[in-house]
Amino acid sequence: MWLILALIVVGIAAGWVAEKVVYPDWKIDWTEAFVVGLIGSFVGGLVANLIAGEGFKLRPAGVIGSILGAIVVLAILKWFRGRIVAAAKKSE
Repeated sequence: MWLILALIVVGIAAGWVAEKVVYPDWKIDWTEAFVVGLIGSFVGGLVANLIAGEGFKLRPAGVIGSILGAIVVLAILKWFRGRIVAAAKKSE
């Protein structure tokens, strides 16, 4: 029970920090912050395991790894959003 609650809190916090870094002027979308934070936690954990030489073990990271992973995930999402908008403008 406490582990699930901790994952939710860390996910929201990591997503919030990532949104403030990637989109400093935007209003926080809490659903996106939560999802990006959780995905970022696993991305951060995977990268930490690869650096440590433990291979492709998928597990959640700590707070710093979660924040860094969330920033990477949100930056990739921002890049995809930019491509979609550019393609929509080009087709007009």
